[in-house]
Amino acid sequence: QVQLVESGGGSVQAGDSLRLSCAASGRTFSSYYMGWFRQAPGKERELVATIGRSGGSLYYLDSVKGRFTISRDNAKNTVYLQMNSLKPEDTAVYYCAADTIYRGANYRDYTYLGQGTQVTVSS
Repeated sequence: QVQLVESGGGSVQAGDSLRLSCAASGRTFSSYYMGWFRQAPGKERELVATIGRSGGSLYYLDSVKGRFTISRDNAKNTVYLQMNSLKPEDTAVYYCAADTIYRGANYRDYTYLGQGTQVTVSS
């Protein structure tokens, strides 16, 4: 069993930066592919970025390429999402996801999901 706890969300102005963190319980963190999803009001949850078990990024949503960076620290059981040049359209609840198998873009396929952290970007 893995528990995921996100933190780092908040309210910022357009152009600002935030770093989200997702801390995972358990001793096998390095066995998990990790991902960040987001869900804006009235929209479907979408995959933002994923990272492999050793730290290589696997996917970025087109609209965040060049602005967001996913990374992980297996010694700290934590995955990060560095978000720069934030835009109002980045406003959403951001969720962390984990699985031992690479699951791709459907959050329903992931075995573990966090509770989410709110990011609000005002213009």
